[in-house]
Amino acid sequence: MASAPRTPRRAGARAAAGAALGVLVLGVLATPDATADDSPYPSASASAPVQVDPNDPDLKLPAGATLADPKVLDIKSVVEDIGGEERREDTNSDVKFALQSEVLFGKDSSDLSGDANSRISQIADEIKNQGANLIRVFGFTDNLGTEAHGDKLSKERAEAVHSQLAQDLQGADVTFEVRGYGEDYPIASNDSEDGRKKNRRVEISFPRSESDSGSDSGSDSSDTTSGSDTGSGS
Repeated sequence: MASAPRTPRRAGARAAAGAALGVLVLGVLATPDATADDSPYPSASASAPVQVDPNDPDLKLPAGATLADPKVLDIKSVVEDIGGEERREDTNSDVKFALQSEVLFGKDSSDLSGDANSRISQIADEIKNQGANLIRVFGFTDNLGTEAHGDKLSKERAEAVHSQLAQDLQGADVTFEVRGYGEDYPIASNDSEDGRKKNRRVEISFPRSESDSGSDSGSDSSDTTSGSDTGSGS
């Protein structure tokens, strides 16, 4: 993959760029388009507070009416190590690990390193602890090289991680979804090498257990497949 970066080819396949965090970030998933300038807290105002009439009939619950069921906001926490080699996202329902390809594979290779096998085994232990039975393994590349090469390499790398996870989870009742998305869905800008490194990644995601999340982590059966999905995902 030594050729120069290309302009994006697929409409709707570019996500917003993310900067290295190194800290815990909390955000409500209901605002996916928020920018770094957005704040979850109201800004200070010099104007006087609005006066509220406690006897206003519009503030009272009509006779016979009931309140809606309470809802738990889906809070997402994101932790990324200083070097950006690994990123973890936790929501009320799911856990996702994004591992940079450089820490898993050699350049333009889909052969896992010894250190990569050890890290994947640690993730397998967490999958066991969560009791997850649906595991998604998705591969991604940057926008260098040809589209066909990126699709092929991302799928081969996802398959390599899937094989190691299947070995570590041998005997467990789990279903895998394995796909290669090539350069689609970047998490950083492809205009710099630091951004491209973040985009060259394999993501492992799985549901949290109900006892851990407090919410239904089950998956729609129409979305799952038995064994691994060998489609390209493009």
